Amino acid sequence: MTIALWIVEGLLGLIFVITGSFKFFQTKEKVIESGGTWAEDFKPGIIKGIAGTELISGLCVIVPRLLGHGHYLTFLAAVSIAVIMTGSIYTHIRRKEFQHALINSVFLVMALFVAYAGRPL
Repeated sequence: MTIALWIVEGLLGLIFVITGSFKFFQTKEKVIESGGTWAEDFKPGIIKGIAGTELISGLCVIVPRLLGHGHYLTFLAAVSIAVIMTGSIYTHIRRKEFQHALINSVFLVMALFVAYAGRPL
């Protein structure tokens, strides 16, 4: 179980650091051009807020485990990713982008697994 948790944490963290960085350091127009049509529904400040949360949460899923302490931070970051993915799934379903909703559902399950398996006792 510990190995599975490390693998899922690593993947989840890496994915969210990369995608959060991309969205954070690009303009709204670049995000839309690269396939993020969901961004049409949001103001640039909201997109930066979502991206910043993804970036920080991705880092906080990985770093505390690597340092050997701060497991509460990993738990909170995984819950944060789960909340973001819930909103993302809702947005994609509303826009009838079902393939994106399905992919984000996988990320939601991964985040819930990390939150549950890595919860502080």
